[in-house]
Amino acid sequence: MLRNPRRPSVALESNEMAPVKIETTPPDRLQGDGMEALLRRHGRNPHALVQILREVQAHQTWLPRDTLSLLAHELGLTLAHVEGVASFYRFFHMQPVGEYRLLLSDNITDRMLGSEALLADLCQQLRVEPGRMRADGRVSVARSSCTGLCDQGPALLVNHHHVITRLDAQRVARIAELIEARTPVAAWPAEWFEVVDNIHRADVLLGTPQAPGVALAAALARGWQALLDEVKQSNLRGRGGAGYQTGRKWELCREAPGNTPDNTHYVVCNADEGEPGTFKDRVLLSRYADSLFEGMTIAGFAIGARQGFVYLRGEYRYLLEPLQAVLQRRREANLLGAAIQGREGFDFDIDIHVGAGAYVCGEESALIESLEGKRGTPRIRPPYPVEHGYLDEPTIVNNVETYCAVTHIAVHGAAWWAGIGTPKSTGTKIHSVSGDCERPGIYEYPYGTRIGRILEDCGARDTQAVQVGGPSGVCLSAFEFGRRIAFEDVPTAGAFMVFDRSRDMFEVARNFAQFFAHESCGFCTPCRVGTALVVKRMDKLAAGQGSRHDVDVLFELDKLMHTATHCGLGGAACNPLRDTIAKFRPAYEQRLTSLYFEPAFSLDAELSIARQMTGRDDPASHLEIVE
Repeated sequence: MLRNPRRPSVALESNEMAPVKIETTPPDRLQGDGMEALLRRHGRNPHALVQILREVQAHQTWLPRDTLSLLAHELGLTLAHVEGVASFYRFFHMQPVGEYRLLLSDNITDRMLGSEALLADLCQQLRVEPGRMRADGRVSVARSSCTGLCDQGPALLVNHHHVITRLDAQRVARIAELIEARTPVAAWPAEWFEVVDNIHRADVLLGTPQAPGVALAAALARGWQALLDEVKQSNLRGRGGAGYQTGRKWELCREAPGNTPDNTHYVVCNADEGEPGTFKDRVLLSRYADSLFEGMTIAGFAIGARQGFVYLRGEYRYLLEPLQAVLQRRREANLLGAAIQGREGFDFDIDIHVGAGAYVCGEESALIESLEGKRGTPRIRPPYPVEHGYLDEPTIVNNVETYCAVTHIAVHGAAWWAGIGTPKSTGTKIHSVSGDCERPGIYEYPYGTRIGRILEDCGARDTQAVQVGGPSGVCLSAFEFGRRIAFEDVPTAGAFMVFDRSRDMFEVARNFAQFFAHESCGFCTPCRVGTALVVKRMDKLAAGQGSRHDVDVLFELDKLMHTATHCGLGGAACNPLRDTIAKFRPAYEQRLTSLYFEPAFSLDAELSIARQMTGRDDPASHLEIVE
């Protein structure tokens, strides 16, 4: 039976973790002329809702209901729509979160570097519980998904804008002091915010930069049809992971009729590299932005588009101003804008849209929904974006690395590019290497390079596993290090996480399972419920209450989610689970206490949410099981 060892008192005891009533209207709420100027700058365009919400929150730290109501009125939207969008993205807050919002990256590589101990230390020094705001409204501390800084973690995101790399105990102590003194973040030590590129091996894309305008001039000299033919013949495939042929995608978009008299088409760059362990686009954006923008402009010429968008992940907000400066410089050099390089009728410009913390927006149709000021829910396909994309117009979506590759093809031609790599996987691939190695960072290799070669170059020792392509990719054991990076063998979006023999591969898979459950958009039941059930089963195994039955259930969940989810996120959520069970089964079996069924339900565990809400963890808030 269940017995409560001590009846809890009716009133909560006074402590800092208990819920407190906080003024719901911030004193510096954006209103009047400030709000009017912001709305006017965005043309009161309802499709700019995500950007408007982001800028409003940057000013006042959160989004109270009266602000959302005002925005709904000014943009001609319903309050339900505005609240629905605000509640979808992790970086938007409809409740106070504090003057200082600290998010520690919770990727597995950050944990391997001690992020959990640093989180506990930071919370202790600031007297705040993880995931909650301190009673005085000064600060809140929580975990975030991968911040794209795995080569220099543990990493910390401050107020969704500033990033702190190489976090350690000394920096944690100093951060606590600065927050207690209410020191503005801009006045914190500059070296904390240093983000290095860590390029350890450069090839075509990283080693041969081109002067702005050279690739564009070559493309214009070829003409749009010859340019399309070159991209097709190069067999350039998308570098975002799916590997669709870029030239074919552009051709389909060029042929698709627009819905407006001027036959509008759009070019979109997916710079939302949210896959844990991936940070190659961060380096391309910070060092090779001209190449990216030039590739997008070439794409605009090829498909007849006049407008392009870069969808920049929210964790890379700190790159916004430098990228805007590059855009402005290109406009002044007549590489963007009207009559580019003197060619009448060739008008093309680029805007930057900053995301708000949603991994699912890396899926191209969810990204387009977000661009339109909506929740980032993946669309049903077909139709595909090349026919009905942004604002229902033909749209191409490629990632940063793909557009950078286009500039080299425009200059050197298809045959040159096709001569690199393998026949089915032409060119080079940039890898984000992190984890148990001496030299984490960026490595560029021709397709066809062995896994073992990358491990040798990065200084990996005693490696037991490599996760290629992030959690949604494939986990390789030491017996497979002779395999090669290629679409016909081991495809990848760029992540390359190394685990030596000291690591528990069950805990690696468990961290990935928590990531997918956290990032599920909730649209479809198989993903929303399935990812949560996977986490519960793995938590049960971690608690030493597992049985063979639990492993069988995990296999069944894997099969269900692979066939029934709405988009690729749910379909890939069990990839690391399936691979680690197959290749590192002892990591699971050592947690089994029985070959037969063990009950998964624990009433005391189910009360954990109530304990968290009430800020209690005393004996009276627990139930003990008595035989």
